[in-house]
Amino acid sequence: MTRPDISYAVEHVSQFMGSPSDVHFEAIKRILRYLKGTLGVGLPVRKSPDCSFLVAYSDADWAGCPDTRRSTTGYCVFLGPNLISWSAKKQPTVSRSSAEAEYRALAYACADTLWIQGLLTELRCPLTRPILLNCDNLSATYLAANPVFHARTKHIAIDYHFVRERVASGSHKVQFVPSPLQLADVFTKGLPADRFEHLVSKLVTYPVSSLRGNVRPLS
Repeated sequence: MTRPDISYAVEHVSQFMGSPSDVHFEAIKRILRYLKGTLGVGLPVRKSPDCSFLVAYSDADWAGCPDTRRSTTGYCVFLGPNLISWSAKKQPTVSRSSAEAEYRALAYACADTLWIQGLLTELRCPLTRPILLNCDNLSATYLAANPVFHARTKHIAIDYHFVRERVASGSHKVQFVPSPLQLADVFTKGLPADRFEHLVSKLVTYPVSSLRGNVRPLS
């Protein structure tokens, strides 16, 4: 619950809890070795003069599962400078295009930010700016803002189009972010060691002096 850096790995091995094989046990052992080498890693909570805005990053690995060809949704939500919510989860249906997979991931992130917005309102900490949704797929960002594209994407379920409604109402804003700056990448796929370490450093805190040499990336 406090280790977003292992979300994708745990999500992946959890799919085989019913009938695990030796390969899956080896993957679990690798996760445990990684945790042993990073016992001091945790979520940073930084003091900020302005925590009245939400920023979310959403991503999807299109048809990443070799068995079902379903995509993996990943997103993370920041309240000010602090990471407060994240998810790595396989989508329930097969997406026929990368835009559809990315748009669904955007919808999941949008739904989570709506819940957080409601919670903050109840706590009398209302947001003062539109919620920013960062996505690295241009087609998905166009779908969220331009209804002309919807005629070509009727195979996308109607309930996912509430993203465009939130954008039209002004409560959310969808923004394109280049892939190198997409923090949600770490929740959707296995990554090379340098890329993994770079993204994780944006999410969690490493005790550099004592544990840095023992970190084994989950790439």
